[in-house]
Amino acid sequence: MHDFLYALSLPPVARGLVAMAIAGFCFPASGVMVLRLNLVPMRYMLMHGVILGGAISLAFSLPVLPTSILLNLLLVLLMLRLKGSNSQSFSLASAAAMVFSMALASLVMHLWDVPAKDTLQLLWGSPFALTFVDILGLTVIALVLILYLVVNFRTVSAIFFDPEIAHSLGMSVTWHYTLMVLVIALVIAFAMKLLGALLIDALLILPVMVGSKRAASLKQLIGFSCLTGLFISTFGYVLAVATDLPPSGTIALLSALLYLAPTSHKKGIAV
Repeated sequence: MHDFLYALSLPPVARGLVAMAIAGFCFPASGVMVLRLNLVPMRYMLMHGVILGGAISLAFSLPVLPTSILLNLLLVLLMLRLKGSNSQSFSLASAAAMVFSMALASLVMHLWDVPAKDTLQLLWGSPFALTFVDILGLTVIALVLILYLVVNFRTVSAIFFDPEIAHSLGMSVTWHYTLMVLVIALVIAFAMKLLGALLIDALLILPVMVGSKRAASLKQLIGFSCLTGLFISTFGYVLAVATDLPPSGTIALLSALLYLAPTSHKKGIAV
């Protein structure tokens, strides 16, 4: 017990715990956006965008996280520019951007002699590697996400229900859609820093799927998802520290097991 408490008191471990608590509580709200707006293909594109950002940052000795965030924002803006008026065209634009980013990443690694193993390390994140600046940026993004949902909940609910009806009611559907997509891009970049590209669903998607088993409304879905994410991230992180296991794998496994656990609650909301 003494060794466990001592480990939690170490600055990298303590920063990781704070970051996981913030991300676990706030990031599932963006997962609701991903599922309700049918943006799962875009999520994969953003994962590949972070790999491209990692290759560029290693090639030119740039900080990985800001480079990846900037690149993801540029990819999203380009995709929004090229997409048509329906979700299917957005999925096709996501697929094209995914192929483009991976092709460009391979060229960057070849031309600037970037070892592939260094770039692929981005597939496995580590909350122990976070700095104070990273946590500050994470806090800002989390606050922006929560404040946006609180202030614009009525508009967001209408867009989730039917964008055409929301537009007919005079709501700025395009503006809010663009803003939500940009927020998702920021969240995914930070989630990859915490858990890696392969396990970001443990913070984004699975808490929403668990919360949907008990939620009867959109407000309950967001609330249950955020509370589930907070439990998964903090308990999984503490468990990983106590057992000397990788935090990303432990949190992802706990998230999957919680989703598979049976529930007697009959009500639920589709995601």
